[in-house]
Parts: sequence; structure tokens; C-alpha cells
Amino acid sequence: MSSAASSASPASLLRDRIVVIAAAVVWIVGTLIGMGVIGGRGVAEQGEGLFSDSATLIAPHGPAFTIWPVIYVFLALYIVWQWLPLSDASRWAARTRLPAAASLALNGVWLLTVFAGWIFVSVLVMLGIVVALGLVLREVAPLPAEGPLASAAVGVTFGLYLGWICVATCANIASWLVGLGVGPDGILATVLTVVVLVVVVALAAFLLRVARHRVVQAAFAAAVVWGTAWVAVGRLTGDLLNAPVAYAAGAAALGVAALGALSVVRNRVS
Repeated sequence: MSSAASSASPASLLRDRIVVIAAAVVWIVGTLIGMGVIGGRGVAEQGEGLFSDSATLIAPHGPAFTIWPVIYVFLALYIVWQWLPLSDASRWAARTRLPAAASLALNGVWLLTVFAGWIFVSVLVMLGIVVALGLVLREVAPLPAEGPLASAAVGVTFGLYLGWICVATCANIASWLVGLGVGPDGILATVLTVVVLVVVVALAAFLLRVARHRVVQAAFAAAVVWGTAWVAVGRLTGDLLNAPVAYAAGAAALGVAALGALSVVRNRVS
């Protein structure tokens, strides 16, 4: 039992769990709106089409977004797990509840800002999600492994979430720029997109070193590879074609896959 977990009073433990549930409510409401269940329009149709898979050069092709149901299932697992009695003494649960709650709530808020058409605000919210997920990663990194359930509920969940958000944040910023009149056509847009993809690989390399746990590294790398690979597919087969960006995105996917595999193989922490 960790000092963080054991020193927490029953009242503070209950408080943190309730914060997670409240955040989950915001997330669920935002998701229902984002999926078009409430309001009748999905994300791709909002913001005057700026969030469609052909609005920007770094937007992943449509099927890439099927990763969200997977992430949502694991987020639901986390919410349930952190309420279970077996998580009472879990350091992974104690250290991650508040930043995890922030990432949940901000996910819902992001979808609400998109629905309202506040594109710049959506960029700020997305950056907030990155910070919250980075805090989850930082809190877990120095801790010893706690078994498969904690690894799945925290490691897989937030590894996938952070990996995908790294790609999604770039696409979100690009959508904002297009909304300001920076078109996706031309040499400048191509060069900037290739530079952003290089930054994604560099960021992935950094976060893979910070993560330390193999399960987090594998999940994170898989999500980044998934996103960048679908960017490549979109630029080769979608409505917005661009061969240089497609090849750069494909190279980024291969690079992150290699970095992820190397990190997992070298890492001795489960």
C-alpha cells in the first residue's frame, strides 16, 4: 500500500471518486452531442466542416476515428475500476483520479465547444486534455506495476488516449488555421504539415521515454501509429490528396512504430 493511498482519508477518497463521476457525466453529455445523438450533427458536420477528414492535410482518414469507441470502452473500465474496493489501496488509482477526471471532463467540453462553433476555444481545450493526460503519465511513471487490471484500466486507457490526442491536437490546430483562411493547398501548407509530423515523432520519442511502463508505451505508440497511418491513407485516397504529406505521414507512422517497439523491448518495467 502506498503512502499516497494509505494516507487518504475515506472522505477524500470518496471526494475524488465523485469528481471522476461528475467528470464522466460531462464527458457523456459531450459525447452524445458530438455523435449527433443530441443536436443531430456529428463532429465532422460541425464547425462548417472544419473537422471533416478532408478539411486539413493532417486530418486522419475517416476510419481512423473508430479508435474513439475503443478509448471510450477503456475509459469506462477506468471509471468502474477506480470505484472498486480493490482500488482503495492502489497507488495507480490514487495518483491518477484527478488528472484522469480532468481529461474526461475536458473531452466533453471539447465536443461542446465544437458544437458551439468555437474553434479557437476547442484548440485551448484540446491542449488542456494533453496536459491532463501528461499528468496521468507522469504520476504513473515512477510507480511499480500493480497487475493486469491496473495496467489495462490506466496504462492501456491513457496510453491510447494520449497517443491519439497527440495527433488530434495537430489536426485541431490545423482546422483553426483553415478557419482563419490558411488554405490546405499550396507548398506552404505541405511544408508546415511535414514539419508538424516531424514534431509528432519527436514528441512521441520524448513521451515514450517518460512513460517507463511497457503497457503505456505500447498503447501510446499504437495510437500514434494508427493516427499517422490514417493521415497517410487520407492524403493518398481521400478527397484532399497530397503525396508528399502522405509519404511523410507514412514515414512518421513507421518511425513511431520502431521507437515504440524499441522502447518496449528495452524496458524492464511491465
